[in-house]
Amino acid sequence: MKDHQLKIVVLTGGDRADIMAAWEDLRSYLDGVRDVLVVGVFSSDQQIPEELDADMVVVLGGDGSILRGCRQLGQRQLPIIGVNLGRLGFLTDLSPAEFRKGLPSLKRGQYTIVEHLMYRCSHHKADGTVVTDLGLNEVTVTSAGALKMLDISLRIDDEDVTTFSCDGLIISTPVGSTAHNLSAGGPILRQELKVFVITPICPHTLTVRPIVDSADRTFRLSVKDAPVGVMLVIDGQIRRPFEVDDYIEVTRAEPTLKLIRLTGHSYYRTLHRKLGWQGQLDYRERRGL
Repeated sequence: MKDHQLKIVVLTGGDRADIMAAWEDLRSYLDGVRDVLVVGVFSSDQQIPEELDADMVVVLGGDGSILRGCRQLGQRQLPIIGVNLGRLGFLTDLSPAEFRKGLPSLKRGQYTIVEHLMYRCSHHKADGTVVTDLGLNEVTVTSAGALKMLDISLRIDDEDVTTFSCDGLIISTPVGSTAHNLSAGGPILRQELKVFVITPICPHTLTVRPIVDSADRTFRLSVKDAPVGVMLVIDGQIRRPFEVDDYIEVTRAEPTLKLIRLTGHSYYRTLHRKLGWQGQLDYRERRGL
């Protein structure tokens, strides 16, 4: 398969010195690579024009940079490949050296694109206004500065499910299942699944467990007598006060995260490495029981 000119957009995130230094190093390297054209470089506060002609987006940083990048792309989600400059990096799992090594494969189109669920969160305020956010990881309603236990009611489609007495409630995508959901005791979901998981934070009962349901449903959260200080948090990056008589609806978004995976990527190998799972994988032939 022949190389073709690869047109890339680079997202540099914020003004972190390490990311800017990594970009300068990568820029210098790309200047010497044939058939690679950088058609745009954007920081975290810039929207990416929908008409921009590009094959893929290279995101420098950590998983938080990809979360911001998805919002910057908006309704037109270009394929994304992440270069990890952070710590865990479930989405940005390539090192700068691995990205350079994989560049010939990218130019030849020798990679796969895995589509991941995104969500739309509509925040219905008591004054009648509605604020809508596009997200990738999770929506959290949290007691935050209220420092009080909350009674959070969950409605799925047209059915009242239950009221959680807890410090907060998370509605997570499979991609977000290894983030706040995991810390709160929720399950790890394979990233390609089309489901949401609802996980309470510090529930005041031993019988409450996370709920997994189809992404094709509508999830509605409200807080009875919400005290001052309750917050709605989008992907851990957008924070908005959640007040009395407010409610949110979380639904499956039309656009999806299109994540580029080079040959040899393994989801479970990534989990094993990133989460520090103990024990060695045993590939020896098993004889008998």
